[in-house]
Parts: sequence; structure tokens; C-alpha cells
Amino acid sequence: MSSVWQQISTTVVAEFSDLKDVSEITTLPTRVLMAALLGGLLGWEREQRGKAAGVKTHMLVAIGSALFVLIPHQAGLAEAELSRVMQGIIAGIGFLGAGAILKGHDERDLKGLTTAAGIWLTAAIGVAAGLGRESSAILCTLLALAILLAMPKVVDLFDLKEELKEEIKDEVKDEIKEKP
Repeated sequence: MSSVWQQISTTVVAEFSDLKDVSEITTLPTRVLMAALLGGLLGWEREQRGKAAGVKTHMLVAIGSALFVLIPHQAGLAEAELSRVMQGIIAGIGFLGAGAILKGHDERDLKGLTTAAGIWLTAAIGVAAGLGRESSAILCTLLALAILLAMPKVVDLFDLKEELKEEIKDEVKDEIKEKP
């Protein structure tokens, strides 16, 4: 009977031995937590704007993407196989993002494009973190946040300029009409 329990304990230990040394024990949480943090930042921005895909969605997409490349990489998969894993992630996330896009009555009435693109980018950031490219992941996250936060203000500024131009045109027309 003790040999059965010994065999069971040996099997359980073997099942949890995928992290062989301190380096791997440090690498896994560092990369996964980095992916979660960066995905969470993008999700926070979307949630602040009242979008459906918020913090949890972006964090889960980033963690999942990181794990999909981290685990095969640690298992020693060749670069060619790892590229196929990334192709699968890209296609799968594209499918997820497509579900976020809603088309209205005409071609210009589309909603969810930024959400879909954000989920896609979050997956890419998760892949970068999972591959140990944390600096690239951080840089892309900061760039995405700058775009998401600044571009609406820039667009509003240009819209105000257009409105001002129209007002000036209207005033000039009115002045021309009033002159004899």
C-alpha cells in the first residue's frame, strides 16, 4: 500500500515540476504579471470611457496570450512552431474582436472598432511580455494609451476649428448681405 502512495506522490511532484529552477520560477510570474498589468492599463482606459471590454477582459486577453507563447517557449519549441502558436493567437483574437464590432444602418455607422483593435493590441502586448520583451510591451502600452487619451482631444480641436471656420464664413456672408 505504501508503494501506491509513493507512486502517487512521485507523480504529483512530477506534474508540478515544470518550473525547474529559480530562474524559471521568477520568469513565469514576472512575465505573466507584466502582461496582466499592461493589459489592465489598457482595459482601465476603455472602462473609463464606458466600453464593454474593460479591465478584466484586457487582463485576461494579455495573460492568455502571454501563456500561449511562454509555456511552449519554456518547453523548448522551435521558433517555427512558436510562430504557428502566434498565428493562432492572432486569428483567435481577431475572431474575438470581430464579435465586438456592431454595424448599424449604413457603412459609416460602425461601433466597436477601437475596442476590437484594443483587444488585438492587448494580445500582442501579452505575446511580447510572454516572450520576455517587457520593454517593447511597455512602450507599446504607453503609445496605445497616448493614442486613446490624446486623439479624442486632437479630433475635438480640429472639429472646433471647422466649426469656427463655418461661423466666420456665415458672419462674412451676413456682412456682405448687409452692405448696400
